Amino acid sequence: MKLSKDIQSLINAYKFLVKGIDKKAKHSDDRAYGGVIRAGKGLLVESITKSLVEIAWKELGLNSKRLSLEKQTVKIPLKEIYLERIKSPEVKKYIKENLKDFYYTLKTDVHVYIDKKFEMAIECKAYTENAMLKRILVDFTLFKQVYPNLDFVLLQLESQLGGDYSSPNYVKYGSPSTHTLLSYFDIGLNILTLLEGERKVDKPIHKSEYYKPLDSKSILTALEVIKSLLKEKAK
Repeated sequence: MKLSKDIQSLINAYKFLVKGIDKKAKHSDDRAYGGVIRAGKGLLVESITKSLVEIAWKELGLNSKRLSLEKQTVKIPLKEIYLERIKSPEVKKYIKENLKDFYYTLKTDVHVYIDKKFEMAIECKAYTENAMLKRILVDFTLFKQVYPNLDFVLLQLESQLGGDYSSPNYVKYGSPSTHTLLSYFDIGLNILTLLEGERKVDKPIHKSEYYKPLDSKSILTALEVIKSLLKEKAK
């Protein structure tokens, strides 16, 4: 399958960045490629994710003005039923009188807005293990209190969740531990992994002997999932 120029640029950017050859970005005429390189390792997954969203939107033939990736902090309000559990009347009275000041600010790595409406929250990770997944699920649960119809995505370079999350297959059966965690949260989480093979702690991919290529099948699978979610939201 012939890859689009945009997808090939992402694959090239990943390759040169992870191998440490970021100087080539300075001589590149390809903005997408150079931009991802310069973003640095810490923002690599986030940069790839944003590019995938923009590429998916473009391939759907939708108006670019309808899409925004501007990250806005969300205020999660205090749940008023919580007041019933407070035993101290003084504390309860104080909170009631100052309720507008009681909130928790929250944001994730990539916020997708369509027609100025927050439609998708994407967490970006170099890798994820189940202990980290618990925190992600808590954050997404809080988001859902304010945006009940929000779509949720975890996009990771490598997986440490077990099962077949590190396969490039469109359908993934997951792992027992991850499914068990997911069963306790009312979150429809789309887990996307870009690199094949379970993450090994003692084999970091930035070292040449452990380097993993960004396979076209994996990135195209991620693109199709994102495209499907965007298509549904853009109706």
